[in-house]
Amino acid sequence: MTKFGLAQPVRRVEDPRLLLGHGRYTDDIVLPGMLHGVVLRSPHAAAAIRGIDTAAAAALPGVRAIYTGEDLAADGIGPMPCAVPMESRDGSKMPVPPHPALAQGAVHHVGDPVAFIVADSVKAARDAAEAIDVAYDILPAITDPMAALEAGATKVWADLPGNRAFDWSIGDQAATDALFAKAAHVTRQTVVNNRIVVSSMEARAALADYDAASGRWTLYANTQGGWLVKGLISGLFGVAADRFRVVTPDVGGGFGMKLFLYAEHVLTCYAARKLGRPVKWAAERSEAFVCDTQGRDNVTLGELAIDADGKVLALRTRNVANMGAYLSTFAPYIPTYAGTGVLGGVYAVQAVYANVIGVFTNTVPVDAYRGAGRPEANYLVERLMDQAARELGIDRAEFRRRNMLRPSDMPHATPVGKTYDSGDFPRVLDTALATTDWAGFAQRQAAAKAAGRRRGIGMAYYLEATGGDPTERAEIRFAEDGGVDVYVGTQSTGQGHETAYVQLISSRLGIDAELVRVRQGDTDTIPVGGGTGGARSLYSEGQAILVTTDSVINKGREAAAEELEAAPADIVFADGRFSIAGTDRDIDILALAASQRRKAAAGQAAVSLDAAEVAEIKAHTFPNGCHVAEVEIDPETGTVRLVRYSVTDDVGKAVNPMIVSGQVHGGVAQGFGQATLERTVYDPESGQLLSGSFTDYALPRADDLPEIKVAFVEVPCATNPLGVKGAGEAGAVGSPPAVINAILDALAEDGVREIDMPATPERIWRALRAA
Repeated sequence: MTKFGLAQPVRRVEDPRLLLGHGRYTDDIVLPGMLHGVVLRSPHAAAAIRGIDTAAAAALPGVRAIYTGEDLAADGIGPMPCAVPMESRDGSKMPVPPHPALAQGAVHHVGDPVAFIVADSVKAARDAAEAIDVAYDILPAITDPMAALEAGATKVWADLPGNRAFDWSIGDQAATDALFAKAAHVTRQTVVNNRIVVSSMEARAALADYDAASGRWTLYANTQGGWLVKGLISGLFGVAADRFRVVTPDVGGGFGMKLFLYAEHVLTCYAARKLGRPVKWAAERSEAFVCDTQGRDNVTLGELAIDADGKVLALRTRNVANMGAYLSTFAPYIPTYAGTGVLGGVYAVQAVYANVIGVFTNTVPVDAYRGAGRPEANYLVERLMDQAARELGIDRAEFRRRNMLRPSDMPHATPVGKTYDSGDFPRVLDTALATTDWAGFAQRQAAAKAAGRRRGIGMAYYLEATGGDPTERAEIRFAEDGGVDVYVGTQSTGQGHETAYVQLISSRLGIDAELVRVRQGDTDTIPVGGGTGGARSLYSEGQAILVTTDSVINKGREAAAEELEAAPADIVFADGRFSIAGTDRDIDILALAASQRRKAAAGQAAVSLDAAEVAEIKAHTFPNGCHVAEVEIDPETGTVRLVRYSVTDDVGKAVNPMIVSGQVHGGVAQGFGQATLERTVYDPESGQLLSGSFTDYALPRADDLPEIKVAFVEVPCATNPLGVKGAGEAGAVGSPPAVINAILDALAEDGVREIDMPATPERIWRALRAA
């Protein structure tokens, strides 16, 4: 038996179960009488639907039903909502085009759902899908957000002029413009944040079961928190939320993409009620490319105003953000409130003004992807900082240090309404330079040059702002078998939540870690929860666990006072035992819980140690850190090799440094993929997704990455009792600018001054030839 404390690199307690194949994912679940659903999707980016002939398909063996948008409309199933209302800077409300689960009259991107086929087997459903005859009138499509804003551009929605979803702004424009007017130097740069296919290891799936007697659905789905899905889907069906139970089993990666309500959730629930049998849908990998929300896809102009002493005065940005064909659940929030919240980064910027324009195109909808707006903002700021240092002839590290906020500035109110509670940015920077041997780079660069390669070093200092629900719940139950069940409102998708929560419980209650069981993912047994997103889980659920363990301890004092025949004020709790102060009389917490259960069962007065509490999350956190990348480039082929990488992070108090390091490693890999490999390409004429499989869409592999060094500078968060800061997204925030800055450093001697992500070998080769 082991008692886990905090700040220990404990191996993940969930791993043996998962590695031995004992995980249970949505597609593993089989219910009696289960049918299988397949979605027929549009092969066109824009088309009117003139007719859908399902007669031949419906006659095929094993086909139970075929549904179209007309069927859903006739039964009163509403469109999927966007959960974020938005106003443009002129006060006008954001238009929200209807987003039905099945297309009604028209399709607006390749992959738009047109029909839902339910059959005895997946094969029978696929055969039927191929037999459906859809009459399309193909229409012009537009996929590029900048082109979509041009006068006379093809309209995605006929009644929405200019393809604009919103034209939003934040910050003091007059103050920002005044600082630019007096600036000694202005640096301007336009950067592209390329569109990402999320590519979680486990594809999405949904299995719905309807109980006619109770009028309730059970939806099994790989979500990042079933409470959001439950609340949204019940509205579509016009019923109370308690008519839905959402069960989320193990989840193989989410990265934001599995937060949202999807058409397949609606379709399986609809079909299960119509047919009176469970209905399952599971995505094929190629299908995921056109039905999962995608990430990023911004084009941003950034400007830095700098005084004669090399101090940054102000930042001004104009961001064109691709929304895709429809507004996904949180899509408008990502480039606006989420992304602009970290503009200015760790620097003492006096004013910020940001304009964000959301644009409709005939592409898959875009929503949150690991970091959700913050990577895009940090990428812009850190590219600008490098460019400004180059233009001013100042060392890159020195330019950043000169402009950094100091610990004495905390708490710091930013020009965009955030308040940083803590941070020692200069110390993190200096630690990063030492960790990566920045001073020794020239020698490594010379060795690479002698071998015919270009070597570059790049840095990026990121700052994250975590997010999520303003409350979180935890419940602790002492079970009959001697175990302790902890019910949490977050949802692990591979991060290691179970281990961190076990550490907290073991540390607070002195209970052997092997006896603690974390329960998650069932909206019936856990009535409320904020789910997982925005790197919120540990600092939110951790606070809920703390207040719940306090409640357990307070109840335990009352029960122990009776058990030990003492006054409650004389009872102390330490190391899992309640004792009378100054004596050797004590009782173990598990024994006390069992004693109270026996009393209750016998009809005697008892105090249950079980407790449930909801914690108010009064403030979010601001993890930050410095990434340093070194690359080598073959000038003959443009091939990039990442040869050294280090991250120095301030995540506050690290409950489990091993898990944090693993999260950083994964984030760095994803950021490196975006920076050099991952390219989502739509044909500008037809709107077809040309990179629609892993044949054409490249993901990073293990041998693309060197050993990633992770160091911690712990500056405790001042706004939560654990002192922790969210760490789940940080690796993906800092890595893209660090890698691109390193590539540009390597190519500087050849005269290359600009390159967009992904910096593929072809792009680098062409940039070298052009220079």
